[in-house]
Amino acid sequence: MRRVLFICVHNSARSQMAEAYLQRFCGEAAQVESAGLDPTVVNPLVLTAMAEEGIDLSGKTTRKVFDLYKEGRLYDYVVTVCEESLEEQCPVFPGVTHRLHLPFPDPAGLTGTEAEKLDMVRAIRDRIKERMAGLAEEIRSGRGRRPGDVWEGGAKP
Repeated sequence: MRRVLFICVHNSARSQMAEAYLQRFCGEAAQVESAGLDPTVVNPLVLTAMAEEGIDLSGKTTRKVFDLYKEGRLYDYVVTVCEESLEEQCPVFPGVTHRLHLPFPDPAGLTGTEAEKLDMVRAIRDRIKERMAGLAEEIRSGRGRRPGDVWEGGAKP
């Protein structure tokens, strides 16, 4: 079983969506978690968008990535989904064999009416879903990457 951690700024949107999709796509092949640099609460628009997909995140809480680091947790994949400028602030977990960076827009920064913002969250959700399907295939197939490889957002798994 592969262990995967998704990291973003607030653990309120992108990392929560990525965690839910990868767990759905991988099933028993992966143990998936998410955390943030400065956790807040799960974004209500994300709750709505994910509920449309049959995924209930209403009971999810956010976690601080440094707490997981201090606990000595080990991961096969650490995936940052925040902007590149923030990606460098993420801790380096011991034993990580795959560090991936998949930047997605932050739903917290969206502007417009609630309906417009929800439409934008749906678009982000769909991009995350597509990327997680590719990552799940990599994990399930066992082909993986070489230790130390970095998968940048533009590349396909």
